[in-house]
Amino acid sequence: MAFKGGIHPKYNKITAGSKIEKAGLPGKIVLPMSQHVGKPCEPIVNIGDYVRTGQKIAESDAFVSAPIHSSVSGTVKSVEALPHPITGNPVKSVTIESDGKDDKVEMRERQYENLSNEELKEIIREAGIVGLGGAAFPAHVKLSPPKDKNIDCLLINGAECEPFLTTDHRLMVERADQLLEGIRIIRKILETKDVFIGIEKNKSDAVKLLSEKCKGQNIRVKALHAKYPQGSEKKLIYAVNRRKVPAGGLPMDIGCVVQNVGTCLAVFEAVALSKSLYERVITVTGRVNRPKNILVRIGSSVKEAIEEADNYKGQPKKIIMGGPMMGFALPTDELPVIKGTSGIIVFNKVDMDEKRQEIECIRCGKCVQKCPMHLHPSLLARYAQKGKFGLAEKTFAMDCYECGCCAFICPSHIPLVHWIRYAKSEILRKRVERKKKEKKSKEAKGSEHAEKGRKTGESSEKKESEEEKKEEKQASNVPESGKEKIGAEESNEKPQAAEEYKKEDNPEEDKKE
Repeated sequence: MAFKGGIHPKYNKITAGSKIEKAGLPGKIVLPMSQHVGKPCEPIVNIGDYVRTGQKIAESDAFVSAPIHSSVSGTVKSVEALPHPITGNPVKSVTIESDGKDDKVEMRERQYENLSNEELKEIIREAGIVGLGGAAFPAHVKLSPPKDKNIDCLLINGAECEPFLTTDHRLMVERADQLLEGIRIIRKILETKDVFIGIEKNKSDAVKLLSEKCKGQNIRVKALHAKYPQGSEKKLIYAVNRRKVPAGGLPMDIGCVVQNVGTCLAVFEAVALSKSLYERVITVTGRVNRPKNILVRIGSSVKEAIEEADNYKGQPKKIIMGGPMMGFALPTDELPVIKGTSGIIVFNKVDMDEKRQEIECIRCGKCVQKCPMHLHPSLLARYAQKGKFGLAEKTFAMDCYECGCCAFICPSHIPLVHWIRYAKSEILRKRVERKKKEKKSKEAKGSEHAEKGRKTGESSEKKESEEEKKEEKQASNVPESGKEKIGAEESNEKPQAAEEYKKEDNPEEDKKE
């Protein structure tokens, strides 16, 4: 099973047979308050406080957010803005110095079979569970679809199509029973009929093992063609059951919810073992002396993770957090591992192919042919280069999920993803500005109506008063013309803000184009 488009890079999954090892306790941890999609958390601890492993140290009042927990026991040393590993921007972070004791909060086994769905979701939310495939979307939000969405299909993402990464593969092989229990919990919450586990064929041991264990449980294992980006939600859904997520839509729109295998395990640990998300499995590979899969504490440094793999092999040239296709280059190895970190990959000078240079687009069309979303990447990049963001939006730039297929295949070495990402950020910025203008326009209009209504009301009252004096014996049937007039005007309001946006969204250069 596969989808149209996509590429076949060298997978280099050299750690596929490497059993998960437990990393040592870090000396200190740094926990950024933004480790998930949604509103960042606010610290609930102060400098000098003693915290235990698994203790909640930050939370948010927003629904789309996830609490953060300490991954060591020790003392809070600072609460300050530090560079975020993904964005590079300063983000409020809590630094905790470990006491080396790993004193954990109470984690007891829980009898969860009779808990209600709402109770299960609350446990998952309190444990800070997010999508561990890389997106870090709060799990409890995905498990709370709107009432008008009929979810009839749960897909478990075991594709792990990014080259080098093998964390999901090892989890499926080593912790299959707990994974399946996590799937049952999620299935209970969503009340879904169909459950599929999608795994690429290059993980044949995982396909075989889970197929055996799923017999008689109404959970079907689907062996998928090994192709990048098979693990993206939209492509996985199409490959498994041929449903298409509409442009700008979500899997929920077609009755599907997708969860990563690591997320399912985290859900099991939260519900069955009362364990919060303070550690995760990552792959440390590339130019290190002993590539491996390790269970690390969240907040430990990338440098410590690389030391677990017996340090760099030669002189490193680039360190990637995540996979080589969608990951992010790190400026230093002093940055922390966060919830969404699936791997650390080290490249040297040879790996980087520094001799290649960007040249002009030769109109070969390979980027169009390989784009799994059927977009026109080179055209979107041109729009971004010329600042024509309105045209980029109309050409579906926001549907790009930056898989990197276009840049990978481009013979001109044009950084297409960079330009499309730039266009998307400008489109989002314009949308925010448009909303602000709409809000301001509505407020101004509301004030104008209120003032008009007040004056109309005063006039009406004066008129009524005069009439009352003149017609003292006919006090009834006084017209309330003020309110009626205001109501009529409101019903005929024109969408002024939308017109303003239309002008803003269609600059002269776009018309010429």
